[in-house]
Amino acid sequence: MAVMDDDDDVPRLALGGRFYMTPTGHTRLREEYDQLMRVERPRVVEVVSWAASNGDRSENADYQYGKRRLREIDRRARFLTKRLENAEVVDPARQTVRDRVFFGATVTYLDEADTERTVTIVGIDEADMADGKISLTAPIAVALIKAKAKRGDEVAVHTPRGIETIEVVGIRYPDAVVTV
Repeated sequence: MAVMDDDDDVPRLALGGRFYMTPTGHTRLREEYDQLMRVERPRVVEVVSWAASNGDRSENADYQYGKRRLREIDRRARFLTKRLENAEVVDPARQTVRDRVFFGATVTYLDEADTERTVTIVGIDEADMADGKISLTAPIAVALIKAKAKRGDEVAVHTPRGIETIEVVGIRYPDAVVTV
């Protein structure tokens, strides 16, 4: 089901109202929120206060830019707050069934041109194609998870170009970290 955030013009897929993410992705969003609210926002508020004390605000670029930047910070902070409140943190290292594709799996597959590719299925806020991380809403991820593919399975992927067939070569998950 597609959900529109008040602060976001792009539809996002929420599964059961939750946003799946890895512990790393959750930590990264939390750190961004903390940086905005503890470092950047106070610094901008200080600049805006100083600029306001200089008098005429209508021609004061520091004041106008600072107010605009505060609105941007507040908008991003609201977005991050909602995202963190609705986060479903899933640690792929705790996955017990390791021969099937689930959230957090790193999958190596052969495409129709026999090109081997490796992707890791992560949350929508963590996707980064340059790093080989794809959103669980990406066509390949949807096909792999929906089919619950096993090593050697062929899976049909619905793409904008049509249906493509890929072959699963390998599935792996991060090793569980044992704390003592």
